[in-house]
Amino acid sequence: MELDAAKMIGAGLATLGFIGPGIGIGLIWAALISTVGRNPGAADAVTTTAWVSFALVEALAIFALAIALLILFG
Repeated sequence: MELDAAKMIGAGLATLGFIGPGIGIGLIWAALISTVGRNPGAADAVTTTAWVSFALVEALAIFALAIALLILFG
């Protein structure tokens, strides 16, 4: 197998790390919408927690992207 082909396969496999954060982000926002719909008075407190959770989950996707780019271009 050539080196370029191995890099492409490795980078493609590294992008599988986007699956978990994608599901996590969907669950975070679904829970936020459900919570605010049930109790609009708690929107401020819940929204802050949702944004922090979103940032932490999104960081995992950024790490997966960085690894894929390192494999591809490194």
